[in-house]
Amino acid sequence: MQQPKVILLDAVGTLFGVRGSVGQVYSAIASKFGVRVSASRVNSAFFQAFAAADPLVFPTTEPEEIPECEFEWWRVIALRTFQHVGVLNQFDDFTEFFDQLYNHFATAEPWVVYPDVLPALEAWRRVGIQLGIVSNFDSRLYLVLRALNLEEFFISVTISTQAGVAKPNPEIFKAALEKHHCQAPNALHIGDSVAEDYQGAQAAGLKAILLKRSSLMAGV
Repeated sequence: MQQPKVILLDAVGTLFGVRGSVGQVYSAIASKFGVRVSASRVNSAFFQAFAAADPLVFPTTEPEEIPECEFEWWRVIALRTFQHVGVLNQFDDFTEFFDQLYNHFATAEPWVVYPDVLPALEAWRRVGIQLGIVSNFDSRLYLVLRALNLEEFFISVTISTQAGVAKPNPEIFKAALEKHHCQAPNALHIGDSVAEDYQGAQAAGLKAILLKRSSLMAGV
């Protein structure tokens, strides 16, 4: 394969993942509020709530209102998670709990960078390949990249909440490539999701690589 001009990468599950599990993080912070529940039950309930949710996009929202919409989208996910495991009524102040949980996932603490990531990013940068991120995440991603010392590698970051479309929609890949002034055949996308990353990128005309991690987790 000829060296691409641009490599676009997914973020969560590709560059970094949750340390332990989402359920462990949720239950650990819930315990600070006097709510004790099995991490495995919370983890299962989280992924059910996450899978049932609408895409994390706000196409008709003004840019300055997007952070509030992101917060509310994830608050509903958390609310449904704890409702499903039957402990929602044990929170004296669910708003305060979720505020702490949401901000926690904007730090480095709950995340771990996969060991093959930094060597790959450094090698691609050395040979002059431009790097970008395409992610169905929210604007906390900028804080996470900075906290994990990954920010410096990427010329562009394209997230679904700001693009107004989510992977696998080809438009989010096109929006990312425009930032690099690059045509799709000259770009490669790497991600861990068959539908969102591999098939989505191919539908947009990019070459694609499906990355299989041993443990794949989503964010808050």
